[in-house]
Amino acid sequence: MGNNKVLITGGAGFIGSNYVQYVLENYQDEVVVLDNLTYAGNLKNLEAISDHKNYTFVKGDICNESLVNDLFKEHQFNKVVHFAAESHVDNSITGPGAFIQTNIVGSFNLLHAAYNLWMNGPNQLKEEYNSARFLHVSTDEVYGTLGETGLFTEDTSYAPNSPYSASKAASDFIVRSYFHTYGMPVVTTNCSNNYGPHQHKEKLIPTIIRKAISGAPIPIYGDGKNVRDWLYVLDHCTGIKLTLDTGRLGETYNIGGRNERENLYIAHTICSLLDELEPKNSKYIEQITFVTDRPGHDFRYAIDASKIENELGWKADENFESGIKKTIEWYLNNKDQL
Repeated sequence: MGNNKVLITGGAGFIGSNYVQYVLENYQDEVVVLDNLTYAGNLKNLEAISDHKNYTFVKGDICNESLVNDLFKEHQFNKVVHFAAESHVDNSITGPGAFIQTNIVGSFNLLHAAYNLWMNGPNQLKEEYNSARFLHVSTDEVYGTLGETGLFTEDTSYAPNSPYSASKAASDFIVRSYFHTYGMPVVTTNCSNNYGPHQHKEKLIPTIIRKAISGAPIPIYGDGKNVRDWLYVLDHCTGIKLTLDTGRLGETYNIGGRNERENLYIAHTICSLLDELEPKNSKYIEQITFVTDRPGHDFRYAIDASKIENELGWKADENFESGIKKTIEWYLNNKDQL
């Protein structure tokens, strides 16, 4: 097969759109983006490559089984990168149903359509699809929460605590089962918290930037001591592409930035960078306010990325301080995205 024909689900979302742009700018692959354009997806995120000759956009829902099957028949994909997911934890607390549908049923539809196209039966990959790969993008939240110390590895037991992470855990297991039952060429990545251009404005970092520059209170949950491991989105994209191309089938690779930071530190860092980049009469830090913590809020996530670093040679180019500066500069130039 010449160029890869790649289905990228959720490609109008935050991480997906960064990945689409990365692939089209650096590889010859033909890319079809399938996105339902719910609150998380936005065609504006794909404006930079909308005229690219190797890019096609399809508006649709991965829960629509006949649409998914038709797309596989029409385009004969040999690669799938599956980002599409309901992912906003606060929303999963108020409306968990959509998470069960999209993250579990939708993932199953994609897997089964790929199985029908690529395989003649269990452990019988068609010769023309011997380079086929299905990469499932998951999250570190499936592992639950950590105390003050320790890291999530690929061998950490699953212990999801929100309807969101439970639905992602379920989809991870379905992907795993297609490898062990059918010999499907699948690989899974679990990433830590991403940040960077095009992130949905409700998420922590864009919210801090938006509230800061609009003069509003900057809300921080609880005491601000919750810890996340932050990964710049382009570093995540390079890790996904590397795993898609060279990862061992049936394996999971954790992609993390080795950049653990407390939420309060994040807010302070953004405020002091804004004092430099967009100064005003008062200090931005004065706008920080503490709000009631959300239910079931995991205390700490942190990923051990040594497997992907040692096996596949991946490494993050950005640390938090370099990545957050790029991110703030992007939002200051794209205030309509806030």
